[in-house]
Amino acid sequence: MKEFITVRVIDIVGSSLCVSADDGQLVYEKIAPLLREGTKINLSFSGAETIISSFLNAAIGQLYGEFSEGQIRAQLTVSEMAQDDLVILKRVVENAKNYFAHRENYDRAWQAEVGDAE
Repeated sequence: MKEFITVRVIDIVGSSLCVSADDGQLVYEKIAPLLREGTKINLSFSGAETIISSFLNAAIGQLYGEFSEGQIRAQLTVSEMAQDDLVILKRVVENAKNYFAHRENYDRAWQAEVGDAE
């Protein structure tokens, strides 16, 4: 079985501020291919000072659209994250699991709310 590799978020983002969805997308683009290969990842938030949900939605939440919860739990660990940020991460994960389990319903409800953007 493969060992965990550590991926430091601030090395990808280039900052201690994990606040933009674009930066979260960079993290997703780094870890998703590793997960596809079966690599076990320790996603380290060492040095991260501010972490918000839009960043976590892009970085971690969207993984639930491609990978099963079991695969994510087996291959991805998160470390060096403050307790308050872990609470946000838990909410992001629950929302992502709900969204991807009922994506069509959520998308239909969103379209009904905002109308057709095209």
